[in-house]
Amino acid sequence: MSTKKYSYVGISFVVLVFGIWVVSTMIDRFQSPDFANTGQVPEFRFTNQDGETVTNETYKGKVYVVEFFFTTCPSICPIMNQNMKKVQDAFYGNPNFGIASITIDPNHDTPEVLKKYAENYGATHPNWHFLTGDKDAIYKLSNEGFKLYSAEDKNAEGGFEHSGLFALIDQDGNIRSRYDENGNAKIYYNGLEDAEIEMLKEDIRQLLK
Repeated sequence: MSTKKYSYVGISFVVLVFGIWVVSTMIDRFQSPDFANTGQVPEFRFTNQDGETVTNETYKGKVYVVEFFFTTCPSICPIMNQNMKKVQDAFYGNPNFGIASITIDPNHDTPEVLKKYAENYGATHPNWHFLTGDKDAIYKLSNEGFKLYSAEDKNAEGGFEHSGLFALIDQDGNIRSRYDENGNAKIYYNGLEDAEIEMLKEDIRQLLK
């Protein structure tokens, strides 16, 4: 084979490799959403349904989802935790995934109450912690740390108000989300909508890679 033919073969090989790289990069970008980073979760220290202390360190190296709820909630909490169960089931057995369900009614929601509640909802993943603790610390974490509104309100159904949103946290403790169609960070996922739950599961898979 002449030097000229070797040259053509070499150029063709380079072009082929480059073309494969471009296509794979485009596919990866199409399939993998670009994630926003909207801040880091402040340090917390609570007690779970088994009476164990749970902190940020418990979730270090894990992708996890955070919600604020209360066990006697008569409205959105049952829907939220039915959907959270779907998220659990999608990653069942994965030690690098977790959930933090934090009560906003710690006076009522003792570890014993949370234990029964967790059993009723089929929460069996070892990294799904139902958390209670100091009320002021919980409300500070919710309203200031996550900027997810929680409050006691005697006029509200169940005596409390809170958001139905889920927060997605990466392995380094950062709050993550994809961008919407206008290029704005979604920040949170609606725990009441099936489409948002599917989106959340997809984004968890991407962060776990």
